[in-house]
Amino acid sequence: MKPNKDHYKVIILGTGPAGLTAAIYTSRARLEPLVVDGPSPGGLLMLTTDVENYPGFADGIMGPDLMMATRAQAERFGAEIVLATCEQADLTSRPIKLQLDDHEVTCDALIVATGAEARWLGIESEQHYRRIGGGVTACAVCDGAFFPGVPVAVVGGGDSAMEEAHFLTKFASKVHIIHRRGELRASKIMQERAEKNPKIEFIWNTGVEEVLGDGRLVTGLRLKNLLTEQESTLEVSALFMAIGHTPNTALFKGQLDMDDKGYLITAKTSMQTNIPGVFAAGDVQDTAYKQAITAAGSGCMAAMDAEHYLEALES
Repeated sequence: MKPNKDHYKVIILGTGPAGLTAAIYTSRARLEPLVVDGPSPGGLLMLTTDVENYPGFADGIMGPDLMMATRAQAERFGAEIVLATCEQADLTSRPIKLQLDDHEVTCDALIVATGAEARWLGIESEQHYRRIGGGVTACAVCDGAFFPGVPVAVVGGGDSAMEEAHFLTKFASKVHIIHRRGELRASKIMQERAEKNPKIEFIWNTGVEEVLGDGRLVTGLRLKNLLTEQESTLEVSALFMAIGHTPNTALFKGQLDMDDKGYLITAKTSMQTNIPGVFAAGDVQDTAYKQAITAAGSGCMAAMDAEHYLEALES
């Protein structure tokens, strides 16, 4: 989809909670932003069923419904949202140059809210039960409460896997941690915490070969011991992935400062990156929380920072 103009005061990349919140704030500031959907319109919440931890919804809200409502709110205030992908970016030029599919646009300020993708196993059955919200997820905080009194499994061996497992013991009857190795990558204190929890059980040197289910909901896992190649079946009602995230920052390598995992680095007191006029918000720079509400908050901050930056340029 071709943008209406060639130059904008603000362009926002991404339409997850961070990008759309930034769109609401910049639109209300009369900055008339262009918002670029990218390859995953709506972000990870488009794959989430009930969202019960976002303020303002006493009975919860479906993830896609939340994102469509936020999108409509941004459009109500005048944000221009286009279905396009940013293929190239020259962040050092002034104005900033972006190649959106086959059309070049420029802007004075850029907000990068391209998000991060959870790492998955890459097996077909996993994708099926993830797509329909049937029990495969990458967020225990988001979905753990939907599995009270039933056994669940967590895949991973780092601190995040231990944190997810510990959180899930508040709801599940048993939490199985499945790890491909014979020892954890998690810090000693996190490992000891998990080992002491009577609800947590470790399954070592094992991979998930298939997610089993009734076509609608997860009922178990087909496992394979990587040392003996022996297969077994584990009855669980959910599979939680905790093998990390991959931030969508490949486009900006060599231009924006990143940590060793590819997350964008912002200033301590703002969402400013190392390049003036370029701001980052949401999961693309969040290495710790990865919640819709924190993404939305950082989108608000990035929008206000961009507004102040533009005001300084005009003064």
